[in-house]
Amino acid sequence: MAKPRRNVKFAHRSQIGTSNDSSARRSSFSSEDGVISPSRSALHVDGTDTGANRSPVIQEEPPPLSEYEKKKQTFITRTIWTLLMIALFFAAMAAGHIYLVILVTAVQVITFKEVIAIANVPSREKKLQFTKSLNWYFLAATMYFLYGESVIYYFKHIVVVDAFLLPFATHHRFISFVLYIIGFVFFVASLKKGHYKFQFTQFAWTHMALYLVVVQAHFIMNNIFEGMIWFFLPVSLVITNDIFAYICGITFGRTQLIKISPKKTVEGFVGAWVCTIFFGLAMTNILMRYKYFICPVKDLGSNAFTGLECDPNPVFLKHEYQLPFFLQPILGTAVKVQPMQFHILVMATFASLIAPFGGFFASGLKRTFKIKDFGDLVPGHGGITDRMDCQFIMGFFSYMYYQSFIAVNHRASVGGILETAITSLSPEEQLEVVERLGRYLVGQGIVGDKLLECWNSAVNGY
Repeated sequence: MAKPRRNVKFAHRSQIGTSNDSSARRSSFSSEDGVISPSRSALHVDGTDTGANRSPVIQEEPPPLSEYEKKKQTFITRTIWTLLMIALFFAAMAAGHIYLVILVTAVQVITFKEVIAIANVPSREKKLQFTKSLNWYFLAATMYFLYGESVIYYFKHIVVVDAFLLPFATHHRFISFVLYIIGFVFFVASLKKGHYKFQFTQFAWTHMALYLVVVQAHFIMNNIFEGMIWFFLPVSLVITNDIFAYICGITFGRTQLIKISPKKTVEGFVGAWVCTIFFGLAMTNILMRYKYFICPVKDLGSNAFTGLECDPNPVFLKHEYQLPFFLQPILGTAVKVQPMQFHILVMATFASLIAPFGGFFASGLKRTFKIKDFGDLVPGHGGITDRMDCQFIMGFFSYMYYQSFIAVNHRASVGGILETAITSLSPEEQLEVVERLGRYLVGQGIVGDKLLECWNSAVNGY
């Protein structure tokens, strides 16, 4: 007969319960040797787990992405945000000049913020209360001066006839100077011993950012007022050059262009120049057909649907040019072409050969401060500054080139005459000008005699 086993205890049926789960009834006991398994000792006899000795659950980390997957994700992100930025850009253009001005202003402010941020030292800023406040004050004072100059120049026919705005227009530059002096005095008064070097460094850095960002953005805004084409063409030329520099570089680039930007190649640089010229010629030929692009803005309420009307600048009208004798057997003695087609060659060349150095400058700046991007506002692209580094210098050049070689100096403008009459003539002389102008219009049959009679009675009654 087999001997009974010792120290073997059986659970009472009432403790096990009425469950039919055989695993629940067996879970508190070990094998035939009578030793209770540690991993199972935490189970009540009713089959529930107390969790006292439960082995930790190890979550497996997802495997790291391969280099190909990382590049793929980056490419998708960059593409999506590129399309969004392009959509925003075209929507602002269609909505009207005022929305483009708002867009440029937003880009200007964000870029200034990013450039200022890379030179900040947070530990010292905590001890110096007004460092950031002074940066933003100088930005506001500079924008007041530059925006005021543009508004007075392009919309003086509105500003000088408004009783509230007239004093600001007349004394605009003095007001701007006073605002700057207030900031300057406040800066000197806030100098703190032990922080002189940091404070003067911040002062110089702020002024450099104001010049490189705010002043150049001001000329881009003036391009918008001169005509949409002078804003759109420079922007599109820089973007096109950047795209073709990348395509040509990865296709047949071999020779490094500049050490500060190792991925740039001579082949990509030259190839992008050629492609940008062809793009500029084609785009100019399209834009010249629409007055919304070639007309200066007189009404900020205009948009792509209302359109604009003006006498086109002569550069958009065909002129006849005599060809050199060696081309005459092929093309004839003369050709008719718009002068703008020659101007675009210069602009495309600048966008291809000079504007990229704005990007090289930004690359050197980032290397100096050991940062990859100026910010992270635009996923896949970095900060706004990383996208605008070439645009500022291109916009500045476009304005200077336009004013030097393309702008038409009109004999007079309504705003100019009003400004002269208001600022240079006495009230009595102003009334005389209006009265004599009325007589001229009556004599030309443009207005009736009753208008002049009403004017005279109103003046005499006054």
